Amino acid sequence: MPVRFDLISQGEELLAGQAVDTNAPWIAAKLQGVGLRPGRVTVVGDELDAIREVIAESAARASLVVCTGGLGPTSDDLTREAAALAFGVPLVENEAALAQIAERYRSRNREMPVKNRVQALLPEGAELLENVNGTAPGFAVDTGRCLLFFFPGVPFEMKPMVERFVLERARARFGLHPRTNVILRCVGLAESVAAERMDGFERPGVVVGYRASFPEVQVKLHVDHGIDPASLTAEAVRRLGADHVFGVDSGSLAEVVGGLLRARGESVSTAESCTAGRIAAELTVSAGSSDYFLGGAVVYANAEKVRQCGVDPAVLAAYGAVSEPVARALAEGIRARTGSTWSLAVTGVAGPGGGSAEKPVGTVHFACAGPHGTVHRVMRFPYDRTRNLSATVATALDLLRAQLLTST
Repeated sequence: MPVRFDLISQGEELLAGQAVDTNAPWIAAKLQGVGLRPGRVTVVGDELDAIREVIAESAARASLVVCTGGLGPTSDDLTREAAALAFGVPLVENEAALAQIAERYRSRNREMPVKNRVQALLPEGAELLENVNGTAPGFAVDTGRCLLFFFPGVPFEMKPMVERFVLERARARFGLHPRTNVILRCVGLAESVAAERMDGFERPGVVVGYRASFPEVQVKLHVDHGIDPASLTAEAVRRLGADHVFGVDSGSLAEVVGGLLRARGESVSTAESCTAGRIAAELTVSAGSSDYFLGGAVVYANAEKVRQCGVDPAVLAAYGAVSEPVARALAEGIRARTGSTWSLAVTGVAGPGGGSAEKPVGTVHFACAGPHGTVHRVMRFPYDRTRNLSATVATALDLLRAQLLTST
């Protein structure tokens, strides 16, 4: 049976939506990295009985629990008392904890306020866990069935404590072997379609997960120790379609494209009529992108298409700005003017207005010009303006990726 962990994030501000819980995702990733399986994440406010109840429930159902928050010196810091109630023991002052708190203040040339003395109270029998970055000591409780850790909620204090006290102890106690996690990053594929294609893929020791962050879908393979992930990854790529999987444990689509360009010693330029420089911005997020990105033109007005990219006014008059001939002319024009190896051009109707019966909202023409000519693609996206623009950027980058992979 898998060894499961629970996480408890304590704080009224989290429950009320006034702050975002960044601790639980970070801790969950660390624990899964050593071979533990997630059980439940609970957010609880500043209510003594509610905290006590959650601690007792997690101690009864999980093998390991990490609780963050509620260890400060104020009246709403109730985790110590709640833990003592959950385990049926009194709170007692820990001399070593008190000495550590006093030392934190001495090291800052400050006198310890009397109010901070409450932070030295721990459930009887708890193990003190030193906090070298703050005044709130952590503590651990071992029930025999469950190992529980209590840490301050400040990430700067909590993170080194998790790494110091939890990870190696969990490996040793439970004899854990970490799972291999493989992330396949896809574009042009809906999450539901990805799930259909992966139907029947799971088997003992192999779990599939999904994460959609439009316009990307991530398919995550969780592979138990002793199972070779290479053949599973290859099978997953075949199922999803190699034309949709732009990376395996990779960076973003723009980073993948940039890496291909850098490896080939080639460059790219852009001409954007409906994305206002978003493609160029994506290509230049990474440091060192000047190795491969030469420049771009934002050409909304037809006059700018003519001036910056050399589009023939007669072509614009005959076909309109949102057309295959104009997309091709934009790509070829910006490539010629910058001297880049490759170029990308987009022209379309992002919405919500501006569409017609022939060219409805969501119509986008793409062109990629390169050493062997120019390829064109047209898409009709069914989304709102924001999503249409995101889909346009991803489609353009993926068009270039495809050309780089097939060009010799």
